[in-house]
Amino acid sequence: MRVVIDADGVLGPDAYEAGLVALRDAGLEVVASPPAHLPERAREVELILDESQLAERDDHVARCSRAFGLPAAPGVVTFISRGTDDDARGVLAGFGLDAPVERFVEDDEEVVRVVLDREQVRRVPEGRLHTALEAALNAEVRIVVADPVAADPSASGAAVPVSAAEGAP
Repeated sequence: MRVVIDADGVLGPDAYEAGLVALRDAGLEVVASPPAHLPERAREVELILDESQLAERDDHVARCSRAFGLPAAPGVVTFISRGTDDDARGVLAGFGLDAPVERFVEDDEEVVRVVLDREQVRRVPEGRLHTALEAALNAEVRIVVADPVAADPSASGAAVPVSAAEGAP
């Protein structure tokens, strides 16, 4: 949620920084421009909220007003969404691929791993596929090449990152 905190551009850099610190100390996740990059007017901050916190929209605007010592006004609300595994499969299908999609959390970040075989890697530009998947999923994407030995249930082996795969583009 964006909040206009300085419509007239009167806050000095120190007061602006102090307001940001106050909001962060209150437990809010704030995204804001550095003081050197502030526009002359209609200055705003972005509060990262979960959907349940949007009901408290007026409270968040009031917190911003107190933190900066100026009247604040609600701004645009945008939503960050995470793509689904079906979205990933749709992107893969758009490239003519059918591959397993795995989702896990690593270091508090969501990661989506797509496992391709060597033939698929040769047919599809990995960079374009990676970009399309990241855009659809809004998560870190890792494309790996399946070790052909690992495909045999009687053998041991593992997928290797595409950058480490022999002959990978």
